[in-house]
Amino acid sequence: MTSDAHLADTAALLDTVAAATDRLIPAVAALSDADLVEPSLLPGWTRGHVLAHLSRNADSLVNLLLWARTGIETPQYASQFLREADIEAGAPRPLREQLEDLTASAERWLALARAMPADRWPTLVRNRQGGEIPATRIPWMRLLEVEIHHVDLAVGYTPADWSEDFTTRLLTQSISEVRPVDGTGFTVTATDTGYTGTVGTPTTTVTGPATDLAAWLIGRSPGHHLTGNLPDLAAWK
Repeated sequence: MTSDAHLADTAALLDTVAAATDRLIPAVAALSDADLVEPSLLPGWTRGHVLAHLSRNADSLVNLLLWARTGIETPQYASQFLREADIEAGAPRPLREQLEDLTASAERWLALARAMPADRWPTLVRNRQGGEIPATRIPWMRLLEVEIHHVDLAVGYTPADWSEDFTTRLLTQSISEVRPVDGTGFTVTATDTGYTGTVGTPTTTVTGPATDLAAWLIGRSPGHHLTGNLPDLAAWK
């Protein structure tokens, strides 16, 4: 059974996703067709790739919401090949098409999420990596995509614009998932929020502002503003 507190948390997170999307859409609308073929901050991806991915990600999370709501298994993506093919096919589109797709897909996802029956939120589904998760995790998955890829668009939105709540939750998740290439354990300590987390058996400590730590852990920053002996990290997620 889902408690009233859990339902309130989910509703609040949906509002947070809506607000993040409301920041993203105008930033995209201010771009030009020429801007979309410029590189994003993700190696090998243009801004058009990032936008195509954001739209298809929203649709993939619609699939997971439908799975939770109906009980009929609906994979997040039909296959990894089709996921990548859809991104490649969508990347070259002009701004008008990208913006319409981004807006419509985000609205579809949010409308379905807001209409989810309370007793279906605890339903277990599987993410694209095959991990089993409750449907209550899906809004956070979407918030990650919107906030991180807004940064990847290189339009002036940076990790410093992330909220403290988002940054802290991202830090907690990334610390549990990140893997140093050579297995070196380490501790991170946020100099501004006091957050501390550990990977493996620590032999070094990395310190700095929480947003800089989070950006480094997920591969969005080389960590130049951090102090300590920074281990080489495997790609996040």
